[in-house]
Amino acid sequence: MPAIIQRGDGRPLVLIPGIQGRHEWHLPTVDVLATLGQVTTFSLCDEPSSRFAWSESAGFENYLTQLGDVLRATAVERPVLVGISYGGLVAAEYAARHPDAVSGLVLASAPPPGWTLPARAQRYLAAPRLMAPAFWLGGPARTYPELKAAFPHGRDRWAFMVDQGLRIAGAPASAARMGRRLRWLASGRFTLTQGLDVPALIVTGESELERVVPPADTVRYCSWLPQARVVTMAHTGHSGTVTRPGEFARLVAEFLQPLPVAAAVPSFDSPSRSVRADRVS
Repeated sequence: MPAIIQRGDGRPLVLIPGIQGRHEWHLPTVDVLATLGQVTTFSLCDEPSSRFAWSESAGFENYLTQLGDVLRATAVERPVLVGISYGGLVAAEYAARHPDAVSGLVLASAPPPGWTLPARAQRYLAAPRLMAPAFWLGGPARTYPELKAAFPHGRDRWAFMVDQGLRIAGAPASAARMGRRLRWLASGRFTLTQGLDVPALIVTGESELERVVPPADTVRYCSWLPQARVVTMAHTGHSGTVTRPGEFARLVAEFLQPLPVAAAVPSFDSPSRSVRADRVS
């Protein structure tokens, strides 16, 4: 049986994880969002622990099929899709194909359709297993500036690093699977090419701290989402949804407030253009 996680009650939110594929990495975010409604999440289908079916030939389509399966299995109606990084593109493309099936989108540091991979990612894509040691060993240097900004006090920084480090150690990412997901992104065919009349919140980190998806690339979603509001989370880069989950939840709560509330469902397991850019601290 597929592994689907649900926490909280009320308004349905569905969180789609990033390129590392493991829902466990985002559990702090899930916990705070569960104070706003019923959060459903899962690991990407090509993670063995997800227990979802997938096929190599389907490529990026696997994740769209998986999301549809999750919504049917949980009887969640018109949720707000919360896509983290790679998961943001999954959420947006699903909404483009099924606009009546969602009530809103939250896209955090998401690569847009047609995204050009940075040179470092292209090298990783060419030889994910060979490049894996350099990628993982270089991780602390890439993430430390953001951690220092998010946690100016050393004690708080170390507490987060230990807590999240243990979480990651218990749910390690696969270099090969991450490389495959990059290939699928590069070869995917996306229908999000024209205006999508769905309320949306686009969240980015600060440009000097974001080391994965440049904020300008994520803001390109405004071309297709005329109702989008853009917010920059201060003191964050690519990992703001985890380093500052409370602030992320506050932004989501503000976004949800004017939206109509879909009918609550039982727990599965226990028009005018308006684009605003804000910075929150």
